[in-house]
Amino acid sequence: MFALGVAFLKDITLGQYYPGQSFLHRLDPRSKLLTSLILMTSLLFSKTLDLILIHGAVALLVVYVSKIPFNIIARNLKWFLWLFLITFGIHVLEITIVDRFPYFILGIIESGLLNGLTYTLRLALLIILAALLTLTTSPIELTDGVERLFSPLKRFKLPVHELAMMMTLSLRFIPILIHEAERIKNAQLSRGASLEGSLLERVKNIIPMILPLFVSAIRRADDLAVAMEARAYIGGEGRSSYNRLAFTGADVGVLIFSAAFMLGIFVLK
Repeated sequence: MFALGVAFLKDITLGQYYPGQSFLHRLDPRSKLLTSLILMTSLLFSKTLDLILIHGAVALLVVYVSKIPFNIIARNLKWFLWLFLITFGIHVLEITIVDRFPYFILGIIESGLLNGLTYTLRLALLIILAALLTLTTSPIELTDGVERLFSPLKRFKLPVHELAMMMTLSLRFIPILIHEAERIKNAQLSRGASLEGSLLERVKNIIPMILPLFVSAIRRADDLAVAMEARAYIGGEGRSSYNRLAFTGADVGVLIFSAAFMLGIFVLK
């Protein structure tokens, strides 16, 4: 079970950055954040299969423009298969009332199949859009973009910089913890630990592997805090940035396209 969990995490690309020089990689992180938010909002308000397919075509275009191998996206999706099956099954199996019978029956109806396919595709597209954002945006760019977008909230004494830093560090720690989990698993297996047996035995064998992972995560967080303090790191007001963000014509064009796309979806809806 622990081994399966490690394999599951290794195939998830959320929080990982794929270096490149594509059109999407060169965009301002703020425009990518806003575009992702617009497309996800439009997708959430789309409840028919034809609108979902339109979003799917746009998502495929974005994947093509990003020049990210499609197998990386597919690898991220395959471990959500159980969630897709649950979503599909919930909408396919509907409880209906038959007038001539005084009880409920579980039937598979045509509208259930259509709803199951629609909601499953929508969930998959949401995962793809979220993965594309992190794959084409480095953690530093993501931090700068979030901080600049929410900078007006500083007037209300909201620690925008600290919140953006916490979010980015959380994403950055995902691949580190995955590597650490793999190392702990191999170390435990070399000491004779077993991952086979009944469900109860597997749960018991997980504990010696999970506890070192928690200890390692806390130790890494403490080391990071000490390193930031040793370098006199002070976020917030008065802190400059090495990378200066600036919108270009491409950023404006992408935002106009995404806004027009969402408006068109609402009109079609």
